[in-house]
Amino acid sequence: MIEVRNLSKDWKKFSLKDINIEIKKNEYFVVLGPTGAGKTLLLEIIAGFYFPDRGEVRIAGQEVTNLPPEKRRIGFIYQDYSLFPHFSVEENIEFGLKLRKSASPDTNRKKLKEIMDWLGIAHLAHRYPATLSGGEQQKVAIARAIAIKPSILLLDEPLAALDLRTKDYLREELKRVKEELGITMVHVTHDQTEAMVLADRIAVMMKGRIMQVGTPYEIFNKPQDEEIADFVGVENILSGVVRNNENGVAEIEVDFCRNIFAVSDYRAGAVKLFVRPEDIILSESQGESSAKNVMKGRIEALDDIGPLTRVKIDNSLVALITKQSRESMGLQKGEEVYATFKATSVHVVR
Repeated sequence: MIEVRNLSKDWKKFSLKDINIEIKKNEYFVVLGPTGAGKTLLLEIIAGFYFPDRGEVRIAGQEVTNLPPEKRRIGFIYQDYSLFPHFSVEENIEFGLKLRKSASPDTNRKKLKEIMDWLGIAHLAHRYPATLSGGEQQKVAIARAIAIKPSILLLDEPLAALDLRTKDYLREELKRVKEELGITMVHVTHDQTEAMVLADRIAVMMKGRIMQVGTPYEIFNKPQDEEIADFVGVENILSGVVRNNENGVAEIEVDFCRNIFAVSDYRAGAVKLFVRPEDIILSESQGESSAKNVMKGRIEALDDIGPLTRVKIDNSLVALITKQSRESMGLQKGEEVYATFKATSVHVVR
């Protein structure tokens, strides 16, 4: 549905460099990256607000690189919603329909009512943006964007300014928009949970470049390098040397503990190991675990993060466990525990 080929754009203090992505029809595609990565600029080039210096943009097989936004059949939702403050909710949603002049006023009013009913905002019709909550404003922005029947909806950090409960609700609304209307959606965010929950596929963007494209599982569990691993929350990033490999299970020597076993094709040489903290199981005794990797360590820190507890161990590992697990084991700082994880939980790269 969207193809970006060899795209580059230079500004005075920032550049997009050699961007290549292909977004499928009806896909929910998320561009994930830290602040300042160039995510919004890429979105604005796809929308036609900027033209690239090199490369091309194609939509549904047609090159649109130098076409203005109004000729691309694209809806755009900004982080601040960009609603017209002097227009009512009804007038905001109707704005694009009136601008296109493609239907009669009666047809537009009928369509307007259908959209507001569908999104559950009919009761807000005569209110003004300043009187609405952030969640209500976002729903109005969605309604205005889909009123013109776009084939593509671009969303720039659409949930960033909302509280957690409203975010959860609107994530479900965005999925419903995509599934029921069959719109291709491109959503930029720095929020990893948002990306994990919404995306069919994710592109990780850093410093104006696309670093990796894949499914949520591939991005969060099989990052291609240490920089990506660090960004997506792989807290256990270790250096080691492959000493042996039998039947696809590598034995890797690391500095701080006994050797680590990982499913890998590498047979020798220096490597990086990535283990997500939620893949590490803690226990008070070694037991009879079938996992290849069992390490003893002393708890250095316990930090509660919502329903989870982050446990830092002196053997340089970090684990995430539920508060219930912490309480049932009675874990305290200074106690010894066993950290266990499977060879399949270790991702190895050069």
